This record gives sequence, C-alpha cells and structure tokens, in this order.
Amino acid sequence: MPTIFKYKRYRFFFFSNEGYEPVHIHVRKGTETAKFWLEPDIMLEYSYEMSPSELKEIEGIVREKKETFKEAWNAYFRSSSGG
Repeated sequence: MPTIFKYKRYRFFFFSNEGYEPVHIHVRKGTETAKFWLEPDIMLEYSYEMSPSELKEIEGIVREKKETFKEAWNAYFRSSSGG
C-alpha cells in the first residue's frame, strides 16, 4: 500500500494489487475514506464518512497533485509487472 503524499491528517495512496484498474488514488483520514479516478478526468468514485467540505478540499489536492499521483502509479506498476 504505497503512500504517495500526506497532507494534514490525509494519506493519499493506492493498493499494491490494483494495477488492473484505471489510474486512481485513495485518501484516508482515520476511518474516513475516498477514492478518486485520475483518468480520463478526475472524478470521485466513492467516499465513506467524509463531509462535502472535506471532499472539496481533497479534490483540490488531487487536481494539484494529479501528475505526481499518475507518475507514482505508473512507476510502481511498471516495475512490479516486470516492464
């Protein structure tokens, strides 16, 4: 479960077995979670226990760090698949 970025109490990560899915990022703060697709456009897939204001803040971070998240995803899954 590689952590890509931390902001305040939020941790941005993906699971190491998700290379078959489109590029996305998970966000967790305690028991609160959310998942955002990064391609083709940034879109919330789901959230659990996060307020609308938290999701708005997180979406802003995802938009700002989109390329960083995509680069980390591609580097991780390219190297773990032997490519």
